Amino acid sequence: RPIVPEDVPKYVEFYSRVSAESKYYRFFAPYPRLSERDVARFTEVDHHKRVAFVMTLHDDIIAVGRYDALSDEEAEVAFLVEDAHQGRGIGQLLLEHLAQAGRERGYQRFTAEVLPENVRMIQVFREMGYTISGTLEDGVQHLVFDINATDSSLSVMRAREQRAEAASIKHIFESKSVAVIGASRKQDSIGQTLVRNLVLADFAGKVYAVNSQAEAISGMPAYKSVSDIPDQVDIAIVAVPSEHVLSIVEDCADKGVHGLVVISAGFAEEGPQGRARQEELLNLCRSNGLRLIGPNALGVINTASISRLNASLAPTMPPAGRAGFFCQSGALGTAILETVSDQGLGLSTFVSAGNRADVSGNDLLQYWLEDDSTEVVLLYLESIGNPRKFSRIARRVSESKPIVAVKSGRSTQGVPVGHAVRPSTAPLQAVDAMFRQAGVIQVDTLDEMFDVAQILAHQPLPRGNRIAVVGNSDAVALIVTDAAKSQGLQVAPPITLSSAAGAEQFEVAIEKALARDDIDALVVVYTPPVSTDGEEVADVLAAIGEQSDKPIVSTFLASKGIPMLLRVPDLQGGLAGRGSVPSYVLPEYAVKALARVVNYAQWAARDHGEYHVDATYRTGDAKALIRDVLEIAPRGAVLSIEQVHYLLACYGIDLLQWQNVHSKEEAIAAGEKFGWDVVLKAGSEHLRARPDLPHIWRNIQNAAEMT
Repeated sequence: RPIVPEDVPKYVEFYSRVSAESKYYRFFAPYPRLSERDVARFTEVDHHKRVAFVMTLHDDIIAVGRYDALSDEEAEVAFLVEDAHQGRGIGQLLLEHLAQAGRERGYQRFTAEVLPENVRMIQVFREMGYTISGTLEDGVQHLVFDINATDSSLSVMRAREQRAEAASIKHIFESKSVAVIGASRKQDSIGQTLVRNLVLADFAGKVYAVNSQAEAISGMPAYKSVSDIPDQVDIAIVAVPSEHVLSIVEDCADKGVHGLVVISAGFAEEGPQGRARQEELLNLCRSNGLRLIGPNALGVINTASISRLNASLAPTMPPAGRAGFFCQSGALGTAILETVSDQGLGLSTFVSAGNRADVSGNDLLQYWLEDDSTEVVLLYLESIGNPRKFSRIARRVSESKPIVAVKSGRSTQGVPVGHAVRPSTAPLQAVDAMFRQAGVIQVDTLDEMFDVAQILAHQPLPRGNRIAVVGNSDAVALIVTDAAKSQGLQVAPPITLSSAAGAEQFEVAIEKALARDDIDALVVVYTPPVSTDGEEVADVLAAIGEQSDKPIVSTFLASKGIPMLLRVPDLQGGLAGRGSVPSYVLPEYAVKALARVVNYAQWAARDHGEYHVDATYRTGDAKALIRDVLEIAPRGAVLSIEQVHYLLACYGIDLLQWQNVHSKEEAIAAGEKFGWDVVLKAGSEHLRARPDLPHIWRNIQNAAEMT
């Protein structure tokens, strides 16, 4: 945050904790104490020519970064980080924020004076991705670098962001010790359920029950507070009345807890007073370096054998698998876990974040990006707090791991009670376009999500959109063909077997279809004759599915999910391994899910280019225009044609030449100037609001046509 004059005592205390060596590196001379004048100069800034940020932990300042203007385009930057926190990337983070502040205020370059032996500080500048020039004069390294964002600097910033956010989530999923605050002896209470779920999930770490009124709970000793626990606590699950949660956060911070899972309700979902309490909870967690899942959360689950964790109220521990799932509603989370188990779709990790005051789907995406146990990402999004960040991260994840998302509230664009984000004013088409651009597979329902996920988690991606159909019913094969064509798939003539066809005939037909070079995926339909269980056909289908490099989906006995007969053993201990063949109740469902996977595979195979930052972008001018508009219309306004042209030009988007005209003569003169082949468009709102009246005339080639 920016430094303020009230930070004087904290700043003096911070400086007293910094070593003599670090002070020497900062001031190039012994500087044991700050004078009153020094303190005033360092804590009083104008936030334009002199900008300073502090980083705090608990209530203490642990680092300061600042710049002082040398000219209208250049400023000198300097840092001081408490020794105990050096080497943690704090200098880079401060430089990132200072550079952003500098750019917003019109500065082009930063300079820095560094002693050559201060290798760590020099490394901070070089690792930020800026192009740095340097000279050595009088024993001091003089560094100069342009602070405009570059491809390299953006890459560094995003990599740092991803590492930090992923690591914070990893701390939670791979906890070695968990405290249940609010553990209870009362049967079926929330506190009792949390303890029981942890133990029954075979959690390999230590579980601590915290209850100020009990001596023992579920056969384990109970502690009065988390501070009484003799060992390290990685995460705390909080299930106490909301009015007591804030004091518990302070205890957890003092104990060194990494993260909180707040099950307690009574926050933003209960009105203004609860929202204020939630904001206070979030601020307290952030000031103490704690990640917060919740409040009003169902909890978190990790199915990995080495770190199994059920820190949730969910009565069902899902089977291990390759899909990571994030949702918000607790009630929905419980239903999801039951459905997952019923359909044979295993999960790697699961988070139901409730009001998601802190940890959101974006954080989970950062974690899943590098999590080897997760191959498919499933999101049920009731709101998107930071669409810009979501789009950026989702695009990166989608390049290596498919994301399937349900966005609820599409008809209203509303936000659930308790979610501290604004309702979206963007049209549905904008949200859909964002998902498409990021490679996200958007579906409308949970059933459709699971339909798509079954293919992604168990079958290879198709290399194209050409499918074959093998079945023992002409009628059903025709349904598949029609459904496939309606989804934009190319369909080869179906291979139709007799209704009494057995395993041998199916095996020959399936292998023949898969061997074709012009086939990318296969739909198998099996409708057994009376008194046949289809087990032999299932064995054939599962055996071929395990070896095939082309995806296979089926409508097998109208089963849903991965039926036992079509499962391949999972070497990782999950319910169904790679090669297991998904089955759908209706062939249309199978085809619709396959079509979505085909579209994703085509997106993933494309060259998406590289994000490029153009130094000629006039972002300052664009922001000035937007500020001017919002000063006049704080709730927003539609830009004029002239303003639209100006705004787009700031970002290098030059539209075709145009000119306002007010008479026939002016229109003819403009046509002559532009060389004709012009368009005449009525500017009157009256005409433009009447689609039944002509108001656009195209391809005008001369004065006669204009007349």
